[in-house]
Amino acid sequence: MSALPLTTVGRQLLAYARLLRLHAPIGIWLLMWPTLWALWLAGEGRPDAQVFTVFVLGVVLMRSAGCAINDFADRRLDGHVRRTRQRPLASGQVSPAEALVLFAGLSLIALGLVLTMNRLTQGLALVAALLTIVYPFTKRYLSTPQFVLGMAFGWSVPMAFAAQTGAVPQLAWLLFCAVILWAVIYDTMYGMVDREDDLKLGLKSTAILFGDADRAILGALQLTLLLTLYLVGERAGLGGWYQLGLLAAGCSAAWQQWLIRERHPQGCFQAFQNNHIFGAAIFAGIALHYTFTPLA
Repeated sequence: MSALPLTTVGRQLLAYARLLRLHAPIGIWLLMWPTLWALWLAGEGRPDAQVFTVFVLGVVLMRSAGCAINDFADRRLDGHVRRTRQRPLASGQVSPAEALVLFAGLSLIALGLVLTMNRLTQGLALVAALLTIVYPFTKRYLSTPQFVLGMAFGWSVPMAFAAQTGAVPQLAWLLFCAVILWAVIYDTMYGMVDREDDLKLGLKSTAILFGDADRAILGALQLTLLLTLYLVGERAGLGGWYQLGLLAAGCSAAWQQWLIRERHPQGCFQAFQNNHIFGAAIFAGIALHYTFTPLA
């Protein structure tokens, strides 16, 4: 008789984990890489241990909280999209109230962490929280919700500089702009997977806005992103190791273009996931620069 409650509890915990996308860490990495870029640049390769710990934990917590509020906002829509119809909220495994409680709980834990940082970081964290809440609802009103997503995912950059140095220099804002561009690129690829369903539901995205010009526009955005990241390296005084990382990231971007050439949903999703490699390449270039003597 005692096995039944445990089984029920286990299934519910699994549903919560799926709501928070703990089974799909790609979102964590897409938020983590810009955070690590910023921490290494702000700390010149030696970020403060406490700051590093707070930000890594904060990334996991806020990405999970973001998934909960996103699915709450989309709870009446996800059931009509092939890729999302089995999500816990859409399928009734988790109630809207439970999703809100999880969002609030995770956000409060993240708040507790950020309170150990300086006042500037705390103030910037309020903006981050607002962006996390606002983004899921922009898909109904803006044709470019990916830009809001980029601001939400990129806001860790000024926060990291503020926590590490007590200021937000021009370098941080340049990197922030790069992250916005990056998010528009990978989330457009993600949106291309669901484009047909989103059109039927009347949702908005850059994948719909770009239409048949999607590949060309994404290519232009990728080139702009790489140029912006090059300028980041120049301003930060990064050398050959970083340029090698940038070259590897450029190869990743080219591979993404190949994957989306036919606009097949599977290829577009693979291109989206490949951005994990892009982010890792940039971080490797930064980390190697500060670890070894830069190449000539």
